[in-house]
Amino acid sequence: MKKWLLLLSFFTSLLICGEAETIINRLEENLRGKDLYAKMEIIVKTKRHTRAMLIESWGKGKKKNFTKILAPSRDQGITFLNLDKQMWQYVPKIERIIKIPASMMLQSWMGTDITNDDMVKQSSLADDYHVSILRKDGPIVTLELIPKRGAAVVWGKIISKVDTRTYTQIKDIFYDDEEVEVRAIEYEGVKQYGSHYVTTRMSIIPYEASKKGNSTTIRIRDIRFDQGISESYFSKNALIRYSR
Repeated sequence: MKKWLLLLSFFTSLLICGEAETIINRLEENLRGKDLYAKMEIIVKTKRHTRAMLIESWGKGKKKNFTKILAPSRDQGITFLNLDKQMWQYVPKIERIIKIPASMMLQSWMGTDITNDDMVKQSSLADDYHVSILRKDGPIVTLELIPKRGAAVVWGKIISKVDTRTYTQIKDIFYDDEEVEVRAIEYEGVKQYGSHYVTTRMSIIPYEASKKGNSTTIRIRDIRFDQGISESYFSKNALIRYSR
């Protein structure tokens, strides 16, 4: 009897694990597609000021992404290339390409609450994290993601609430290596684009005491999936070519 119960428990665990991995895979497929173009407005609020940015981004698969800043004018033409776990930046004012080291992945991107790691987006949740289900409330599933040994990720743990009707996130909470909450991302405004569902508004809220009251909001202005993106965006030459 005990042996039967142990086997039942083992196979139940496998089924739950398989379900969690299926959810993460469906989530990533929905977010990425084969390729992706997006135009986004980013609004940064601090105690001292509020400012806005406008960017364009081109992505293909998990390992290629190119980003260009359109506004404000002082940052116009700054470009970023994320290629196979490496990141470069081109600054037109100094006519220089800068490689962003791995040690700076948790640092702020362009003064926002977005990190360099967020922009790189090289880590695949399905590839780099062990995923388990913490809670199910109908179609709303809360997942716990723990880094796999040796995975090149910056977070110690992520708790993610996912709507499995659209495979979109509702809220993510990010923890450091000591399991201290660092920030949350809240998602709103789900819209359908072809076969993909997208949250058109994301609010990033830092939990550090020094950043109390700060927030970064991302609004999707335009998004297109699987339109075919030229490989010319994904080389270091593109940093200068497309900055104009």
